[in-house]
Amino acid sequence: MIFRQLFDATSGTYTYLLASRRGGEALIVDPVLEKVDRYLQLIRELDLQLVKAVDTHLHADHITGLGALRDRTRCITVMGEQSSVDVVSMRVADGDRLTIEGLALDVIYTPGHTDDSYSFRMDDRVFTGDTLLIRGTGRTDFQNGDARAQYDSIFNRLLRLPDETLVFPAHDYKGDTVSTIGEEKRCNPRLQVAGVHDYVALMNGLNLANPKMMDVAVPANMRQGLVQQTIARRGWSVTPDEARALLGAPGVVLVDLRERGEREKHGCIPGSLHAPYRNLQENLEPGGMLHELVQATGKRLVFYCAFGERSAMAVQAAQDAGLATACHLHGGLAAWKQAESAAAQ
Repeated sequence: MIFRQLFDATSGTYTYLLASRRGGEALIVDPVLEKVDRYLQLIRELDLQLVKAVDTHLHADHITGLGALRDRTRCITVMGEQSSVDVVSMRVADGDRLTIEGLALDVIYTPGHTDDSYSFRMDDRVFTGDTLLIRGTGRTDFQNGDARAQYDSIFNRLLRLPDETLVFPAHDYKGDTVSTIGEEKRCNPRLQVAGVHDYVALMNGLNLANPKMMDVAVPANMRQGLVQQTIARRGWSVTPDEARALLGAPGVVLVDLRERGEREKHGCIPGSLHAPYRNLQENLEPGGMLHELVQATGKRLVFYCAFGERSAMAVQAAQDAGLATACHLHGGLAAWKQAESAAAQ
């Protein structure tokens, strides 16, 4: 396995790059905007293909690199379903599995630092975001933080992992790089409490200053979505109502870009063809499934995904590949379901 821990000294942020092999698919956790060039250089050096970029929560101390990495690599952006970020490609929930080629991360909802905080466990390690830090815990006094919820996340979720589980947090300000669950149980001063009431009192009494970047970072990080309006102005999108009118039309095929787990959990539009986003480029090339489908039948491709971001990137890729009639469902399956619900009322 390829594993790299990268550090941004300005914000004290750790970013993690993972892949199962050299030349394979890669995933990055908690990227920082100012370090994007560095990440991409390392990805090129390791001959990796970045397919997913993940934020453990809405950060207040730095601007995320999710949007820049998406724009430069067409990777899938990932956050928790509670996040108020305008658009990400994929939203995960507790109990989901986040996968790339050869690797799988278990998704654990660990609110408390913020209400959208998640941890991600892979085999012998867990990426804890700002929930559990090395010899500390994330503050709980802004962004819908909740000390009681954090106590539950730490004591009833994370600390129940095996003691030898490696702990990789999103931040450290002392120079520590890794810990273990067992170490934190024994040595983390914030965890040496008699119960939830003591923990809440401890966290409520910290009286910390706001992060220096908070007023800039939070608004910027909430606006990471691809501007689908631009795609619409080019005539490359359809509304849910327009897409519904196309159902069953002989000259149209709806293409679902989501992963199998998303389809099983959230359903799909009847009659749509499943062609996962991760295989998009090969499917659009001569000899690829979508390219040959268009060449053989002349059908118009209508891409859709969860929220419209992957499909917007897909329609641009299709246009670049010469499939000039391709378009996408603006707002994705979420908009489709909303329109369907409104029509039923």
